[in-house]
Amino acid sequence: MAQISDKPDKSNKLKARLPRGLADRGPAEIAATRAMIEKIRAVYELYGFEPVETPTIEYTDALGKFLPDQDRPNEGVFSFLDDDEQWLSLRYDLTAPLARYVAENFDTLPKPYRSYRVGTVFRNEKPGPGRFRQFMQFDADTVGSASPAADAEMCMMAADTMETLGIPLGAYIVKISNRKILDGVMEAVGLGGDANLNRRLIVLRAIDKFDRLGVDGVRQLLGEGRRDVSGDFTKGAGLSEQQIAPLIRLLQFSEMYDAFQRGDLPPPNKGFPNPFIVPFEEWESAILQGHTGVTPRKLDGLKLLNPSRKKFDYSFGMELLDFAANLFDINETLAAGLNELAEIESLFQAAGYVEVVKISNPYAFAFEKTKVPQVIIDLTVVRGLEYYTGAVFEAEVFAHDDDKRPLSLGSVGGGGRYDGLVSRFRGESVPATGFSIGVSRLQTLLSMIGKLDAKPEPGPVVVTVFDRDRVADYQQMVASLRNAGIRAELYLGSGKFGPQMKYADRRNAPCVVIQGSDEKAKGEVTIKDLIVGAELAKLEKGRDEYLQKQAEAQRAVPEAQLVEAVRDVLKRHGLASR
Repeated sequence: MAQISDKPDKSNKLKARLPRGLADRGPAEIAATRAMIEKIRAVYELYGFEPVETPTIEYTDALGKFLPDQDRPNEGVFSFLDDDEQWLSLRYDLTAPLARYVAENFDTLPKPYRSYRVGTVFRNEKPGPGRFRQFMQFDADTVGSASPAADAEMCMMAADTMETLGIPLGAYIVKISNRKILDGVMEAVGLGGDANLNRRLIVLRAIDKFDRLGVDGVRQLLGEGRRDVSGDFTKGAGLSEQQIAPLIRLLQFSEMYDAFQRGDLPPPNKGFPNPFIVPFEEWESAILQGHTGVTPRKLDGLKLLNPSRKKFDYSFGMELLDFAANLFDINETLAAGLNELAEIESLFQAAGYVEVVKISNPYAFAFEKTKVPQVIIDLTVVRGLEYYTGAVFEAEVFAHDDDKRPLSLGSVGGGGRYDGLVSRFRGESVPATGFSIGVSRLQTLLSMIGKLDAKPEPGPVVVTVFDRDRVADYQQMVASLRNAGIRAELYLGSGKFGPQMKYADRRNAPCVVIQGSDEKAKGEVTIKDLIVGAELAKLEKGRDEYLQKQAEAQRAVPEAQLVEAVRDVLKRHGLASR
């Protein structure tokens, strides 16, 4: 009979390897994530949102057609066929599962329904630098309100969250636009209607890659297609240059305004006042007559703006809306987007998130200097997912170069209005809006700018084992510490004292408890402060500070005073027991 060897067969050992696009996380990173999440949670709850959890797996049809990358297998999601022949998928965001949850519990939920969720999502996308297949998001959503105030609140909450996380004003900005503006531009170039749905999706995904690929890359994706550095070819939307031009103009909207503001390009002589500051009926017809820049078609478009005929206060955002009215041909869809942004901007004004200033001439671009805003209108924000129907927003973080010029570190969150997502299950209109923070990305950027403590949390107090026959005594010490709310563990390895101390050091233990035969005979335990010990190693011997710390580093106390002595060590280093 063949004998089975106790020794492993090294020739067939399995190679330990991590799949592409995934990452392991250690205690320090997990602790930092936990601290960050609790700060975000506090802001969300301050705004009245309550927690809810949904499963990681959903029926694939519940995720709908709104998938992030249909060029990849399984349409951008990880899917599998269940034993009942139903397709299931790992969630790619937290919004689609929320829509299913609200629809399923619609009659019992308060409306509007305000909830937040935190969890892991999965994308079946091509991995790359900073692009992962698994990451964490933290969402807040209001379902059941069509009010622009709900969208404004999401942006204000995002700004408050950035500041709660220690990102100061000027190092972040929350940018808002409206998907109807892009939809209006696409209608104007012949991409309206259900027949062009797939081409619009390609356009959306192309434009959403603007930050990564730049104008030339997006132009290729809007045209015949683009081949990346690896040789992979992505088929484009097949638009003509005439169709592409207004879309590129929208992407470069902020750059064009900045160029006018700097004087690199002359401001357009538009011949009409800001329609959000001066309602259309108050315009003097004499100003419009004979002005070549104001055609009858342009006038028809301008009449669609500010239908409530309000006299909004002036702010930087109102000027940007005026600039957009000058730059684009206005149809009903585009006008609806600009009008909604004007209402939202007025709410930012009222809440103090943007500054209101006085202007003397509403017929000219003021280029007024205002204080740094927390929220800004930026028409280049489009968001790549199809389900957005109105306001869209992003939170962006900045660093500054030596000349104090802002350098974008990228987006750390975004969201928008999705009025059609819940209605797929209900057959009736259910308006909704939400904001999602990319926890993993935000944590990376906070670490980069020094706003997140990445040091590992202090480990447990380690009770060492000198005498193997007295494990029960040592276990009793551990129990007394735990009962007092002090995190503690018994050394369970087989090493002698040296390896035990190395173990405690690797565990980042604040102190160790030692009781050999001599201490036992005296009824004492020795408390060794490892934090002070590390500081002691850096000091010159014989100096007063060295002698003081040497006395603190190790001391013997009666066994009955174990808990009190350990608490003194923790208190010395600002570490509270639980």
